Order: sequence, then structure tokens, then C-alpha cells
Amino acid sequence: MRNIKRLVVLVMIAGLLLALAGCSNTSPNATSSKKTIKIAYLPITHAVPLFVEKENLSQNVSGLEDVNVELVKFGTWNELIDALNTGKVDGASVLIELAMKAKEQGIDLKVVGLGHRDGNNVTVANSINTPADLKGKTVAVPQRFSTQNILLYKMLQDANVAYADVTVIELPPSEMPAALAEGRIAAYIVAEPFGSKAVTLGKGKVLYESKDLWVDSVCCGLVFRGDFIKNNKEIAQKIVKRYVDAGKQAESKDEHIQEVTAKYLSVDKATLASSLKYTSYVNLSLEKKDYEQLSQYLIAMGLLKNPPAYNDFVENSLINKAE
Repeated sequence: MRNIKRLVVLVMIAGLLLALAGCSNTSPNATSSKKTIKIAYLPITHAVPLFVEKENLSQNVSGLEDVNVELVKFGTWNELIDALNTGKVDGASVLIELAMKAKEQGIDLKVVGLGHRDGNNVTVANSINTPADLKGKTVAVPQRFSTQNILLYKMLQDANVAYADVTVIELPPSEMPAALAEGRIAAYIVAEPFGSKAVTLGKGKVLYESKDLWVDSVCCGLVFRGDFIKNNKEIAQKIVKRYVDAGKQAESKDEHIQEVTAKYLSVDKATLASSLKYTSYVNLSLEKKDYEQLSQYLIAMGLLKNPPAYNDFVENSLINKAE
């Protein structure tokens, strides 16, 4: 009899729990009703508008309550672009040059906006004072298909130093400050905060800012898969609108922006503050003249033979409506 009573009590409790679950706002059905959009990124300051947009989403101030934007972190550009190319993510904050290469190879990608302007410093060992001092030495870039590599090429060209006179290697951004401190490389060009990290540690210095070599240079962009835009035009428009707004918000680089960015970057406060000052988050439309200049560099360096046509690769309709 005692066991029967206990069983009845347990059944009643179970029924009560099920009833409460049915009334809950966090039920599985409520969550599944949202469409999840996956956007890949690397933990760098070039993706700050994406971080700010995600923060606004979490605070329910974005007007995208029907969409769950999931940011997917990667450690290297190769891993990120592979995920984008194979459809594991819907979009990415990615090096435009890598997206151009993928487009040339037949992957349907569209640039819907830039991630930033400038923000790539030439960080060198304290013993390096001119580009000529890099002859015979090793310089790191994050990817051959990158604005960082173009800036290296242009810096050497302007100084009458042959690109072939230095040894260029690829390194993940996070490894560059340590490589410089240990003497394995003499210089590197990379997105912040990794450029400033060596400086704040006293292991390097800034030889050139990117604006000294290429004013308003383009580098990373927000890229979507073509099928995502085609099948989700309204959602894509909303995301780009909030992305542009987030860029304008990020341009203040105030304490709030630093706090948001620090959630995605493992860096001390002084380095972060230094990093943000080099980068601009407005004027995020990729204009034809900038794209053609970028394409000319890639052709001159032998990295691309037939860059994608501007109208086939750049989708400005979304950002034009957002600004």
C-alpha cells in the first residue's frame, strides 16, 4: 500500500512538471521557431561590428527577434574559408582576397559590406628601422591571399626592395607576437590586436600603419553564400542593416565597445584600447574603385589571374538600403 501511494505521488509530481513546462516561454518549440544564421569569424578587431551586432541581439534591441545569429569562432583563415565554401556556415567576416579566390574557383559568395577600413600595422623587431633592414629576414602574414601580404609587397616596392629579398611565411595571427619576441621572424603584418600586443610587451614597434601605405585600405568583409541571400533576402537585409548600425556604434570605441570586444578577444585592456584606434568602422560599402585597386595588386603579385567581376561578386543592394 505504501509503495502504491508513493507511485501516485510521483505521477502527480510528473504531471505538474509537464504542465509547468507547457506554460514556459523557454519551451523547445519556442526556441525552434527561430531561424539560426551561422556567421564565422576570427577573434580580431576587424570583426568588431559583428560582435556589437550580436551583443545588440542578445539585448533584444536589434529588431531581429525572429532570428538567432550564431557566431562561430575559428582559429585560422583556412579553416574558416573551408567552412564557408562547404556551406557549414551561412556567412563570415573573412579576408576579401580569400573570398575572391573561392569565387574564382566557382563558389557562389557575395560581399555585402566591409568589416572595417585600415587597421593593419607593420610590426617589426626593435632592431628594424627601415624596409631595407628586412632583406634576408623572415616576415609573417596571416595568409598569402590577404591585404597584409599586399601591404608588405607595397612597402617593399616603395622602398625599392624586391619582394623576393625577404622570406614570407604564413602564421596564425595569435602566434605572431611570440614568434617576433623569440626572434623567429623579424616582422609581421596582421589584424589587431596582435600588432599592438608585441608593442605593449616591449618586443616590437610599429614601422608603418596601413594608412601610410594604402589609404582607406580594404581587408575583411562580411560575406554571405549566394544561396543564403537568394533564399533569405529579408533576413539578410535586416542583418546588414544592423551590421552597419553596429559599425557606426563601434566607431565611438568607448568603454562599452571595449567591453563588448573583450568578450571575443583574449587581450589586456591597454592593448585593446591601442588596437581600436587604428581601425575605422564606417564607410563599409565596397566601392568599385577600391575593388579594382585590390584586384590589380593581386594580379601584379601573381596571386589571381582572373579576379571576379565586381558586379558578380559585390552585392551592394543590401548595404545601400541600410545606410
